[in-house]
Amino acid sequence: MSDINSNPVLAARETHVSRGVASAHPIVISRAAGSYVWDTDGKKYLDFVGGIGVLNVGHNHPAVVDAIKKQIDSFTHVCFQVGAYEPYVELAGKLNALVGVGAPYKSVFLTTGAEAVENAIKIARSHTRRSGVIAFRGGFHGRTLLGISLTGFSQPYKQNFGPFAPDVHHATYPNEYRGVSTEQALASLQDIFDTQILPERVAAIIIEPVLGDGGFVAAPPAFMKALRELTTRHGIVLICDEIQTGFGRTGKMFGFEHSGIQPDLVTVAKSLAGGIPLSGVVGKAEIMDAPAPGGLGGTYGGNPLGCAAGLAVLSIFENEHLLERSQGIGQQLMTGFEKLKARLPQIGDVRTLGAMAAVEFVTDRASKAPDGEIAQKVIEQARLRGLLLIKCGIHRNIVRFLCPLNTSESDVEDALTLFELALEASL
Repeated sequence: MSDINSNPVLAARETHVSRGVASAHPIVISRAAGSYVWDTDGKKYLDFVGGIGVLNVGHNHPAVVDAIKKQIDSFTHVCFQVGAYEPYVELAGKLNALVGVGAPYKSVFLTTGAEAVENAIKIARSHTRRSGVIAFRGGFHGRTLLGISLTGFSQPYKQNFGPFAPDVHHATYPNEYRGVSTEQALASLQDIFDTQILPERVAAIIIEPVLGDGGFVAAPPAFMKALRELTTRHGIVLICDEIQTGFGRTGKMFGFEHSGIQPDLVTVAKSLAGGIPLSGVVGKAEIMDAPAPGGLGGTYGGNPLGCAAGLAVLSIFENEHLLERSQGIGQQLMTGFEKLKARLPQIGDVRTLGAMAAVEFVTDRASKAPDGEIAQKVIEQARLRGLLLIKCGIHRNIVRFLCPLNTSESDVEDALTLFELALEASL
């Protein structure tokens, strides 16, 4: 195992990189391909982190690499605000069709997920002429000032970074395992309207269809449908943050599709461009056109390399049937998780939606008290055995699985075996 005592890169990291940038694993990656990475010591790992959900098509997919190389031969950057280029416009058209399903939709491209969230809020405020925003406890929306203001848990993101952006309110996210029903979550929203901000002052409600960093908890379809009805009734823009749930992770192209609703705006990033930094906001044309010219953009937003990679990613999904594969991975993982849960009381809950899968650890099933210590031990033991995983959840007691969607059945089975061995070594 690499550590700061034996690896010169990790030693230099301690000297040159801010301690605020945390790394889940004390390793240095030297190369990657498909569902695997190798460290500088030559050790091979099954990668079930995928750049934190960025590599749904796998590391260095040949079609993505070829698209980037082809674009490099033309130009790497001109800035779309200086002059348009075809990959940006073509990718926007394809995403508009995917999200809008025939309705008039438009897109803007940016660089990071946090930028997408910030711009979605700007667009909603411009459209409604209102300022209030409601997010959810347990949600994660980025590390910028507005991003952490919207994020629904304190550590490690808020720390002492305040004061935070004003007119942001937090409702309760439904969580069946933790005893929060759809009715209770809706009542939490009504309480905000009754005690904090009138609905006619709310510009937007932003929600992850499945909590990402907050614990891989899916909002019930009934809740999403009620939220859609409520926002429509009050003229509130409904924003679905699909930064982690998008591009096949849940077994559908976007997480909101499981509820049969149509959001007003959708934020996308992570797996949009197969590892190249690219994000966007996709939404109803009349809402997207609310900001005046010059109100949206960014120097690197919609970089041509990212747009070319994004077009390749969409082709891969179609050609390799990755939505179906995502569903198959989820079923395989759930079968393995259920077997482990049946004999290990430290596993409180297991859940998958497509290949968005998680195991929640507790001290005992009766109290459901979160156990972050076991989760951390499991991650460390898994790494020693050649499997990379990371945690999530407010209490960091949940181990999440984010393998590429083209991971083979045999590799998923190997990952389950390694996970079981890591569990046994941790208890």
